[in-house]
Amino acid sequence: MTPTDPTQRLTKHLLQSQTSLGRRKLNAYLTWKRAAWWWAMSGASLLKRGLDICGSLAALLIFSPVFAMIAFLIKLEDRGPIFFNQTRVGRFGRHFKMYKFRSMSVNAEAKMKELLAQNQHKDGVTFKIKDDPRITKVGKWLRKLSLDELPQFYNVLLGDMSLVGPRPPIPREVAIYTPTDRRRLAAIPGITCFWQIGGRSEIDFNGQVALDVQYIESQSFWLDVKILIKTIPAVLCSKGAY
Repeated sequence: MTPTDPTQRLTKHLLQSQTSLGRRKLNAYLTWKRAAWWWAMSGASLLKRGLDICGSLAALLIFSPVFAMIAFLIKLEDRGPIFFNQTRVGRFGRHFKMYKFRSMSVNAEAKMKELLAQNQHKDGVTFKIKDDPRITKVGKWLRKLSLDELPQFYNVLLGDMSLVGPRPPIPREVAIYTPTDRRRLAAIPGITCFWQIGGRSEIDFNGQVALDVQYIESQSFWLDVKILIKTIPAVLCSKGAY
C-alpha cells in the first residue's frame, strides 16, 4: 500500500485513537479537515460576494453621470417611466424584482402576444426578435451598448444577483423548463455570463443552458474575473445584441 492509500490512512487513525495522545491528534486532524471543507465550500462564496459588493459599488459611482443622461433621454422621448422592473427567478427558484432602464414602449408587455409568431428562438422558451417594434429609439442604443442593464448593479448590491452568473429568467419561462433546464437555477443569476460574451441573443435557449451549466460546474473567483474582462469587448462589439 502507498502512503496515500485510503485504507492505510484509516488503519493509522484507528490505531492512533487507542491512546490519549492519539485521540487528541485525531481530533485535531478532524478539526483541520472540517475547517478545510468549510473554506472550500464557503471561502469561494465569500470571495465572490466581496467582488460583487466592490464591483457594484464602483460601477454605481462611476456610471452615475451616465444614469442621469439616460434618465433624461428616456423622459425626453415619450415621458414614460425611466425604470422597468420585472419579476425574475433567482437561485433555487426564488423570485425577485430585477431593474433595468426602460428600452421599450410603455405597453410592451401587452403587445408581446401579437409578436409571438415572429420569435426567433424556435424552442419557444425564450422570446427574441430582431427589430422589435416595441423598442424605443433611445432603447435601441441602450440595448446595443447594454446600458439598459446598468440598474442591475443595484440588484447585485442587494444580493439578488451577482456580477457573473446565468441570466435570470422570467417565471413564464421557468414554468415550461425541463428538469435539465432547471440546472441553470443552481447558481445566483448574474449580469454577464458565458453566452453574454459569446453571442448573446444569437445563441438559442438550449445553447444558453449548456453554457450556464458549464459555468456552474467550473465557477471560481478567477473565472468570474476572466468573464468580466471579456465582457468589455463583447459589449463594445455589440455582437448578438438586440
